[in-house]
Amino acid sequence: MESFQEKLGQLIREALREDIGPGDHSTLCCIEPTTRGRAVLKVKQEGVLAGVAVAQQILKFKEPDSSVTVLMEDGSPMQSGDVAFEVAALEHTILQCERLVLNCMQRMSGIATLTRKYTDKLKGYRTRLLDTRKTTPNFRLLEKEAVRIGGGVNHRFGLYDMIMLKDNHIDYAGGIENAIHKAHDYVQRNRLPIQIEIETRTLEDVRKVMTVGKGKVFRVMLDNFIPEQITEALRIIGGSFETEASGGINLDTIESYAATGVDFVSVGGLIHQAQSLDLSLKAKI
Repeated sequence: MESFQEKLGQLIREALREDIGPGDHSTLCCIEPTTRGRAVLKVKQEGVLAGVAVAQQILKFKEPDSSVTVLMEDGSPMQSGDVAFEVAALEHTILQCERLVLNCMQRMSGIATLTRKYTDKLKGYRTRLLDTRKTTPNFRLLEKEAVRIGGGVNHRFGLYDMIMLKDNHIDYAGGIENAIHKAHDYVQRNRLPIQIEIETRTLEDVRKVMTVGKGKVFRVMLDNFIPEQITEALRIIGGSFETEASGGINLDTIESYAATGVDFVSVGGLIHQAQSLDLSLKAKI
């Protein structure tokens, strides 16, 4: 399986190819290719900084001899007027990487900022915050990294690193019991080092998992349960499985779910509802 750095290298390579194409004519027409320059990453909006390490990788990918002086680390609180880093490189490198650096950092900082708002709500509770697969195609790597920077926990990365039996899987398989048995047999037969999570929609579903899931399932998702139902489900489960509350949980309601003692809450909005923050990369003359 590819490492984070390998995946990031591939993302950077394809993103630069998409943007530069056969040539950055705006730069080629007026900047000498050997001229070196400096630029600073300026913060223009309050939030949580994310993507500094990614920006370093982008600049180093384009020009291994470039130098980045980091003034603020990923996860730092930021205010308008802050300077996150300074880069010294060929001016061609700075200009050709500028938009990719900003696109990544603005998006990541928005996600990290929203994630931090959620995790702040969980202080004092045992419940942890999970992200989901509701991500932007081909940008999941950095969106999930931003969640981690903001204090959240990454759920499965894709369809390949965990079995999650959701409502459609269960319905197509002929019910919870069939879905669990088939999934467990599949894992054993193929000797896969992955775990099985199953979605439940009712307390009766939870009771079915208790009957057939022990030794097979590691986590039960409680989907669209209200907090009172979560409390009853946890009583039924009695610690036999990890538990995850999911479905419509937001900043206004997350504490009421955490108060039940559920292990995790998952929030798709961490990523798809986050707003990019305002940053700029400006030449230092």
